[in-house]
Amino acid sequence: MTAGSGDVTMYDCWLGYRRAGPEAVVAGSGDVLSRVAVSGASAVLRTALAELVRGLSALTGRVPAVVPEQTAGPLVLIAAPRSAAGAHALTTMTRTRGPADGEDEVIVMTALARPGQVVLTSNTEAGCLHAVFAFLRRLQAGQAPAGLHVADGTASRLRMVSHWDNLDGTIERGYAGASIFFKDGQVTQDLHRVRDYARLLASVGVNAVCVNNVNVTAEAARLLTAAHLPRLARLAGIFRDHGIRLFLSVSFDSPMILSGIRAADPLDPQVRDWWRSQAGQVYAHIPDLGGFQVKADSESRPGPSVYGRSQADGANVIADALRPFGGVVLWRAFVYDCWQDWRDRSTDRARACYDTFMPLDGAFGENVIVQAKLGPMDFQVREPPSPLLTALRLTSAAIEVQITQEYTGQQKDLCFLHPQWHEVMNGRAVVDGDVTTLAHVVSGHKTGRPNGGVTGVVNVGDDPSWTGHVLAQANLYAFGRLAWDPGIDPGTVAAEWVTATFGAAEPVASTVTRMLLDSWRVYESYTAPLGVGWMVTPGTHYGPSVDGYEYSRWGTYHFADREGIGVDRTAATGTGFTAQYEPGQARMYEDIGSCPDELLLFFHHVPYRHRLKSGKTVIQHIYDSHFDGAEDARRMLRDWLSLAGHLDPVRFEQVRSRLELQVANAKEWRDVVNSYFFRKSGIGDELGRKIF
Repeated sequence: MTAGSGDVTMYDCWLGYRRAGPEAVVAGSGDVLSRVAVSGASAVLRTALAELVRGLSALTGRVPAVVPEQTAGPLVLIAAPRSAAGAHALTTMTRTRGPADGEDEVIVMTALARPGQVVLTSNTEAGCLHAVFAFLRRLQAGQAPAGLHVADGTASRLRMVSHWDNLDGTIERGYAGASIFFKDGQVTQDLHRVRDYARLLASVGVNAVCVNNVNVTAEAARLLTAAHLPRLARLAGIFRDHGIRLFLSVSFDSPMILSGIRAADPLDPQVRDWWRSQAGQVYAHIPDLGGFQVKADSESRPGPSVYGRSQADGANVIADALRPFGGVVLWRAFVYDCWQDWRDRSTDRARACYDTFMPLDGAFGENVIVQAKLGPMDFQVREPPSPLLTALRLTSAAIEVQITQEYTGQQKDLCFLHPQWHEVMNGRAVVDGDVTTLAHVVSGHKTGRPNGGVTGVVNVGDDPSWTGHVLAQANLYAFGRLAWDPGIDPGTVAAEWVTATFGAAEPVASTVTRMLLDSWRVYESYTAPLGVGWMVTPGTHYGPSVDGYEYSRWGTYHFADREGIGVDRTAATGTGFTAQYEPGQARMYEDIGSCPDELLLFFHHVPYRHRLKSGKTVIQHIYDSHFDGAEDARRMLRDWLSLAGHLDPVRFEQVRSRLELQVANAKEWRDVVNSYFFRKSGIGDELGRKIF
């Protein structure tokens, strides 16, 4: 589809290449943008060339001529990694830029390599495509090609989006329509939208996609069989053309579902042989399959514990089957007891991931990646980092975030998540006495295990806007940019997305950027306070229910009584969770004086009159934040309404309707939460506002 208005504009997302000031781009480029060439003839390089032509045509208003790579004079050259021009540009730019130890992929955009020409290259063919998208992004932002000398690298080997799509076309925790991959029990025949989606992912550097739900049904287990593999191979081919490897979620008990084997014991030779044989059949259809993702022993899913085996035993039997083909196993660390007794305060769901996996560090195979959620609980609006991610030394790990907004507004409420991901990934981590960041540890290069990376549970469906809320597209964009560079500033990413999606003209650019950057704080302020989490309606996870999960088998989360609120996770008097962190972090969280206020109730049970570092009492903070959050939601709606006439009517109305839902949701949260704690504590609002 091409840029325009209405549904087409929503569908294009950030790849409409809107002509925001093309005169400046053309004026600063001479004739360099009028001709393009490529060295090499692979499918990925052909995709890169087609994208370059498409982008330059839209940005400059003229279609560039495709010429042979040896052509003299001004042009943009996509240089294959082993070509002379590519090797020269890579060597020159990486030497100028300084050491790049541990970088898995480097892209180079430079006008230095050949006089009068711009060279786009990488150390991988997929990277050449990523370089094209990065080049077009910079042009759209107004950067002239003549001054372009950039070498940009990523340490993350794996940058994967994970779909929770089911074969019947439904999506677990999907808020944007039906699956783009499956319909009526089959892989869809119409792959046009899949091709457009692969383009979106490649544009932000994503290099892997898992297409089916981690909660694998018996029917979905049959994706490994000849009934589905030919169609899956077509999917894989589309993603392959965009430098993206396909992954599949598999059920641990697949040997039982798909054969006559009566048990899935990972140490049973018959089970090992079955996995090897089945892997061979899959790779015969999809030779470059990335591997399998597995959710085992989690929320009633089958797993190795049924047979008295460890998580490493379970992962390794599948990893051994994939190793000859270069495949990896993503083994999810979301393992906890979901049949807890709420009366038992010694049980702490937050501890489970570390307690289960840390004793097994070093027992997992080389091609196993332990995939742990960003925080120790379950994608809440505020959590501390998972201690397992920095503790593992001998095991490859991946950080899992949730792009789909299960607990953060479900793409009805605006909540730009990059600030949260950035804050946690760039938090302090200590390895062998050296201070670094969580993201650097997980990349594997600090610990010598370079199979790490970032995965995200994705937020797309067949909705015309892909994400249900136009502004929720920013989370998908931000995931890719952050997976490539965890240190990139959220303000930079928000501004990039706004410029690419709406253009750089005011007042739209500054208003929408500000809305994005404020939205996580706003959503947090009218939902669960000070890191306590949950308080959502059971099942749907949208809207307030303060005690909804408090007396359920899933865990206990706030322990509010008439005296105070919060969970004591200290080593001195609580569950001992703080002791799972390295000593510096452990001391910070253990001490109520140094524990950050925004996580106070995650780590401590405190009286309602406990004073925060702001000087407010806990109860007054609850009241103030919920009143402020509801008002901020109304302000965001007013800000959007001020843009009437500056945006196409379809996108304007779609976002307006979503923001109106958010205003109503914030009001409901404000009144339910404030009334609950007023009645629980008996302490009134210092400002005398109405509480029911």
